[in-house]
Amino acid sequence: MSQYFQVSGRVLWNPSMGVSHLFVRAAESFALHVDLPSGLGPMQADECEINMETFTLFIDALIREYARSNHVILRSLMEGFLATGMALVERGGGEPPTVRSSSEDPSIKALQELSRRHESAMAW
Repeated sequence: MSQYFQVSGRVLWNPSMGVSHLFVRAAESFALHVDLPSGLGPMQADECEINMETFTLFIDALIREYARSNHVILRSLMEGFLATGMALVERGGGEPPTVRSSSEDPSIKALQELSRRHESAMAW
């Protein structure tokens, strides 16, 4: 079984239920961390509608937090979620503003590379 993350009915990602549940729970935790809504709607009939504008701002806030931090554990906890989130933003036709404005930052470059690897492994 799998679940669908979509924008206006267009599927961006179709992970297994276990991966989907973990991603949604991680989003909830990170949303509390940055005090912003995630932009992920409720999972209904195995479908989650993404508000791409809100989701992009949420991912951008996490990228800024990641880039500012020198806490190894915090950054490690954020990396996998951010890489997947960045891939979803890209599949939705967007780009987090911090990625665009800080493209020479080594930590941002590393996230972009990890995001490309995640994107290639993400089922449509």
